[in-house]
Amino acid sequence: MTKPVTVAPAAESAIWSVAAEAYDSDVARALWRAYYTEVSDRWYLLHEGRVTEPAELAREIAAESGSDLSAPGGVLLVARYGGEAVGTAGVRMLDASTAELKRVFIRQDMRGKGGAAVLLAAAEDAARALGAGRLILDTRTDLVEARALYARHGYEETEPLTERPYAEHWFAKMLG
Repeated sequence: MTKPVTVAPAAESAIWSVAAEAYDSDVARALWRAYYTEVSDRWYLLHEGRVTEPAELAREIAAESGSDLSAPGGVLLVARYGGEAVGTAGVRMLDASTAELKRVFIRQDMRGKGGAAVLLAAAEDAARALGAGRLILDTRTDLVEARALYARHGYEETEPLTERPYAEHWFAKMLG
């Protein structure tokens, strides 16, 4: 389990904290729903001009429980701002030295306050604690903010590392 990380950005009076959370807690479920709703709606709006249908949203959220983001081979982190849960990042081991970063998300109304960098650093620390020397991830072309975040924090775009329907860009970072 990771230790809570607390960071107070100079320009903000509230404090960011990140700590492990059970993947099936009410907080984790609410953040997973917010994350999935945003990325799904964004894809459908771009490609079909509509938001995700409620039945599809419920089915897809239920299909990924997040159980792979629990001990011993994974962890789900929750970012809080001033005590309020506003983001998540998951780490799961793929093999003895490689971890995968999943569900990186900061609620839209909380973006631009430094939380993504704090959350990403905590996820890297969690991967190291699990024994990973390398962290990988995949993302979509339309998630330009995510791709820019990873590039800013030393992730290098690489050849395909996973096979998933929406994976269009792959990143890797060696963890020192």
